[in-house]
Amino acid sequence: MLAWALYKQHVDFLDPCPLCILQRLAFMWVGVIGLVAAIHGPGKTGQWVYGLLLVAGSVVGMVLAGRHFWLQNLPADQVPDCGMGLNYMLDTMPVLEVMKEVFYGAGECAEVLWSFLGISIPGWSFIWFLIFTLGTLGVLVFFNRNKVTS
Repeated sequence: MLAWALYKQHVDFLDPCPLCILQRLAFMWVGVIGLVAAIHGPGKTGQWVYGLLLVAGSVVGMVLAGRHFWLQNLPADQVPDCGMGLNYMLDTMPVLEVMKEVFYGAGECAEVLWSFLGISIPGWSFIWFLIFTLGTLGVLVFFNRNKVTS
């Protein structure tokens, strides 16, 4: 997912908006937690800890992608004005204020630059975060229900 986003950014020159960057961070969280869990090979309790951490990252990603998708589907007269860049905000504002501004969204977040099957990038991000969430919960419940304890 991240490789594709970087391809779109550096080859197709689609600059990410602040909400896109936060969604990338959520994908990184999910990927790192999944990789660490796979390498660690935890027991039952560890599976739940890793699983819940992965689900938490996916839920955050769904919230961000949902907000982004909502901004993209606003009528043109209701789209917020374009805001400051994320790097500038991080240099000049407290982190909590930056998160509030980013979540509010800006005009550049409402622009649809790419779509596949009629679904924009944040729509696909939402779908993948949902798949990760449901898949993780399904695996946790299925494997823990069907494990034979000895």
